[in-house]
Amino acid sequence: MKFDIIWYSNHPISFALLPLSWFFCAATSIRRQAYKYGLLSSRQLPVPIIVVGNITVGGTGKTPLVIWLAQLLKQHGYQPGIVSRGYGGKANNWPQQVRIDSDPKIVGDEAILLARHSGCPVAVAPKRLQAIESLILHYHCNVIISDDGLQHYAFKRDIEINVSDDIRRYGNQHCLPAGPLREPLSRLNHVDFLISKGAVLRHRMATQEFSMHYDFKPLRNLKDSNVSQSLSTLRGHTVHAIAGIGHPERFFTRLRDQGLKVNTHLFSDHYFYQKSDIYFSDQLPVLMTEKDAVKCMAIADERHWFLPIKANLPMQFGEQLLAQLKNILHEQKII
Repeated sequence: MKFDIIWYSNHPISFALLPLSWFFCAATSIRRQAYKYGLLSSRQLPVPIIVVGNITVGGTGKTPLVIWLAQLLKQHGYQPGIVSRGYGGKANNWPQQVRIDSDPKIVGDEAILLARHSGCPVAVAPKRLQAIESLILHYHCNVIISDDGLQHYAFKRDIEINVSDDIRRYGNQHCLPAGPLREPLSRLNHVDFLISKGAVLRHRMATQEFSMHYDFKPLRNLKDSNVSQSLSTLRGHTVHAIAGIGHPERFFTRLRDQGLKVNTHLFSDHYFYQKSDIYFSDQLPVLMTEKDAVKCMAIADERHWFLPIKANLPMQFGEQLLAQLKNILHEQKII
């Protein structure tokens, strides 16, 4: 039985797991306080650190937001760098510098998207502190964005952003294993910004919440990236849609909303595709997310397409973040 069934409904197994959930909540709270009061070591870096994370298990749209933030900072004269865990990467040595043509089997799929669309130096390592230090040393970055890592307290952070999904939100609001929370819901009172992928839900959290929407671009062909077509040209047609992402139903729903007849093919998050996974007995178009496309480029042909997306956030959020960053730099006497 998939955990989603347990975590996002009033499932009886969730209630049976509550004692373990209470223990997990207590342990995470004690760990956070240990870092806060110096019982566990937390490194202060010489540049501001912005952490984009979430308190739930699974994808919530952090990567498009990190790209948006990087572009915003560059537009305002900063030299940002991006770090990530490199989930799915199997490098023998860490940290790894990420290029647009890096092997996703080495550095992970999301890291390549970050390098491809941010125009910033990107480094990955299971211990993000190593990746941060490498960017500061080799690229002289004056601000670092961490893709995920809200619970990674080995380095101090200056701005925290939590990203959530407007449909699944926080599930049954229980910590693991009874629910999807990595930390108690009260943790959100201590982050600087709340971002909802979709509609904003008014709640009693102390932090203001902003809505993030996606702009969908024309489909791009995997075999020849110069070839594109509007999604609307496939209206009324049957297609195959594959997805190995955190919440694939959004992708499938987007295709259906455009009038496509969709044969869905689900894979686990960060799945590495084999040729047999993306070829079918017919000649129908095969659509996927760009995260999936990163791992399918070498085995795809003309029938394979991906749907690029771009995050769109309110101007007010950008202005508030830039103002807070400027105050931090003044306090640290960096500017």
